[in-house]
Amino acid sequence: MSDHRDLVARPRLVIGGTGSGVGKTTFTLGLMAAFQRRGLNVQGFKVGPDYIDPTYHTAVTGRASRNLDTWMTSCDVMKEIFLRGSAGADLSIIEGVMGYYDGKDPLSNQGSTAEVSMELEAPTLLIVNIGAMARSAAAIVKGFQTLSEGVPVAGVILNRAGSAGHIELCRQAIERECGIPVLGGFTRMDGIEIPERHLGLIPAVERGELAPLFRTLADGIEAHLDLDAILALAQGAPLLPNASGFLFGTPQPSSVKIAVARDAAFNFYYPENLELLEQMGAQLLFFSPLAGETLPQGAQALYIGGGFPEEFAKELAERGDVRASLRAALADGLPTLAECGGYMYLCRSITDRAGAAYEMVGVIPCDVKMQDRLAALGYRDVQGSGEGNFLLPAGEQVRGHEFHYSTATVREEHPAAYRTKGLRGEKEEGYANGTLVAGYTHLYFPSNKDVARRFVEMAGRRREWN
Repeated sequence: MSDHRDLVARPRLVIGGTGSGVGKTTFTLGLMAAFQRRGLNVQGFKVGPDYIDPTYHTAVTGRASRNLDTWMTSCDVMKEIFLRGSAGADLSIIEGVMGYYDGKDPLSNQGSTAEVSMELEAPTLLIVNIGAMARSAAAIVKGFQTLSEGVPVAGVILNRAGSAGHIELCRQAIERECGIPVLGGFTRMDGIEIPERHLGLIPAVERGELAPLFRTLADGIEAHLDLDAILALAQGAPLLPNASGFLFGTPQPSSVKIAVARDAAFNFYYPENLELLEQMGAQLLFFSPLAGETLPQGAQALYIGGGFPEEFAKELAERGDVRASLRAALADGLPTLAECGGYMYLCRSITDRAGAAYEMVGVIPCDVKMQDRLAALGYRDVQGSGEGNFLLPAGEQVRGHEFHYSTATVREEHPAAYRTKGLRGEKEEGYANGTLVAGYTHLYFPSNKDVARRFVEMAGRRREWN
């Protein structure tokens, strides 16, 4: 039993859905914007490995949104990430993933929104699409309440109703049969929707172009939901044990410099990945290849994360001096990790969806081509497969995920970076040459802190780039 002094208050809510496409992101962003408008300091979280929704959260709240995942890492680490991320916030809003019970395994709650909400004892607002039903809506809510014992479903939001009267019929049935409140609802005509979350929207977020949309979402939420009751649910969440020390320990003095590409083309980084590097002694030097900034002077290693190089392929191709500086540094053995978009950028070329090909850095003998359908999506077990990976020795594991619309055609045989395992089996993936590790998989450092430690140690063996 925890001493009361070890308990902390964290007002919090989970936004869950009966399935994908019911409006979780729309309601999450609207609630964030509405509570910001009330003067609250709001912290966003996203269940699962997604990068896109957290980018929206961050744009609304001004605080870096964080992922909460119970498959890529342990529940203890997930709780520590939540507590660190929510410190100083008046309210934390956690957007769920897929349906409430959907996760890694159809026979368990692992990795699901339900597991995160139970572990955090976070009251859940369940969004239900009530199109073409009335009393049956109560049966759906009852099923979500009872499938697993102890799920904290505390309220319901109704979406896509035929009319205000339809909302009232469903409200009566749910409140009577399920014993929890319906806190508002939207008809199909109310029409608060975000645009389809195509990858190209994120640069618009980066430029601040979606601020009018966020204001519109807040207006809709204020008009149709009981914000006072929703805030009361969040503030009534139980105190939590002050979990710490599972992921972060005593910070090490800054001893190395790691360059990090960060701009509208390269912006997919888990905050904890960067914070673990800093914790282990790295000073991060951010630079923008898209803006024409070459590798920062003094860098002893390089991290190029995922993003949207295909959206800016022409501009990246025109930055010849940037590409030349990276080519020279990598040829000189600069320790480098490149993930997904970063991997694409280091290949020979990118062909966009219109069929135009653009020259990239060219240190990896592959050509990348965009396509209209997803090429890969899902969690990955990642295992070191050879001597060329300085981050992950053969046989050691880390977890991560893949999400991309491009394919890479190998032009010369080369060593793979690692072996990955997903729902569709195992494969060799990426490129490694002893100082460069690159591939489509986004690595999640909290699943194996030694990856971050080795990155810093490898940087420490290098002279500064000048």
